[in-house]
Amino acid sequence: MTIVLVTGAGGFLGPSVVERLLTRSDLIIRCMVRSSVSLRLQQLVSRHPDRIEIVPGNLLSATHITGVLRDVDTVFHLAAGLRGSPADIFLNTVVASKQLLSAISDVNSVRRVVLISSFSVYGAATQPKGALIDEEFALDAHPERRDPYSFAKARQEQLFVAAASAQHSFELITVRPGVIYGPGGGGMSTRVGLRLPGMLLHLGRNNLLPLTYVENCAEAVAVAGTQPYPAPHRIVNVHDDDLPSSRRYLNLYRSHVEKLRFLTLPYSATMLLARMVEWYHAYSKGQLPALITPYKAAALWKGNRFSNARLKAMGWRQIVPTRDALMLTFEHLKDSAETPAADAATKLRRSQSTVGLYPHPSPPSLQLAASTDRSCAQ
Repeated sequence: MTIVLVTGAGGFLGPSVVERLLTRSDLIIRCMVRSSVSLRLQQLVSRHPDRIEIVPGNLLSATHITGVLRDVDTVFHLAAGLRGSPADIFLNTVVASKQLLSAISDVNSVRRVVLISSFSVYGAATQPKGALIDEEFALDAHPERRDPYSFAKARQEQLFVAAASAQHSFELITVRPGVIYGPGGGGMSTRVGLRLPGMLLHLGRNNLLPLTYVENCAEAVAVAGTQPYPAPHRIVNVHDDDLPSSRRYLNLYRSHVEKLRFLTLPYSATMLLARMVEWYHAYSKGQLPALITPYKAAALWKGNRFSNARLKAMGWRQIVPTRDALMLTFEHLKDSAETPAADAATKLRRSQSTVGLYPHPSPPSLQLAASTDRSCAQ
């Protein structure tokens, strides 16, 4: 039996990746968690006690990592800093990854690393409107101008590429998901707009959203990480089919979750607002956070097309159709807002059990985009 390690197994994506890896019958899955084990991961362990190992550990501790890597063939590196100060995000993404790479170089078993990166590493800000983002798209030359997370993910990728090239000891598969969503995740991506007190500043307009439902993304990670490749480094973009536009997503959210008030700004007005915020941020010496800048606005809201052709060529098929995925997510968001915490946890457990409903790749779902959105289709 082959042993694989999943870092960040207790996070939002982690349990779904573990569940999809369980469908590959020859794998023992070692799950590295920082503290408590999530309820869903506990349920998976109870159903598959002979195939899942739970190992507490911290990627910032070299002692912990070396022991966890014992006899591991493939590392699925999901762990990263998503929130907190820029220093915290950098520490838990870049420094932690550097420690992991150092430990990998000290063991002889790791043959492959599957790095979960992000669309945020792409340089959409400097490319023309409507440009197609595929695996050959230019990387962001100045991710620090966008936000701390984008900078940390770009630096993380650089570390792994350099290590794979220098050590020649492991294959590197870089998986770049778009916006991962689903029960237990956030309800409103910044690609739709900025959530303000009592309303949403809708900045995405009719742009397509590169959404990937958490179970579909997990299946993509499992497919990418468990098949042979002729090249030492492979990059794979991940997003679902039938992508909704930002406007369509907002309309569905308002219909099924809450009647959120919103104000839609055209792109020209968004850029003007961004310049004003950036100027006042500098003028006030940081009293007003630079929540929006011209560079970030161009990266998020200029409007792009997206391709998952490489992922499909590898054999990936969408498990949960997009329409069903959106409805499951909206149902959970509404229930979480209306029910006590205990009932919300019950709803989360039920809504996360989507793989049982879709044990095999499902046929393409109905097109979500209305006729007004089709001009943005791939």
